[in-house]
Amino acid sequence: MSLHKSADKVIGGVCGGIAESLNLDKTLVRLIYVLLTIGTAFSGVLIYLLLWLIMPEQ
Repeated sequence: MSLHKSADKVIGGVCGGIAESLNLDKTLVRLIYVLLTIGTAFSGVLIYLLLWLIMPEQ
């Protein structure tokens, strides 16, 4: 299992890459991300940006 950005990206490919690594549906991972971001006072945005910078391309 290697964590990487997805080629099937909406913004940065982070959620798609996580979904591919965990063999989950990309839409489900994106939905969970949105719900967690809203539920944590939008701190998910910072986490997404950090992952976008850290995660390697495919």
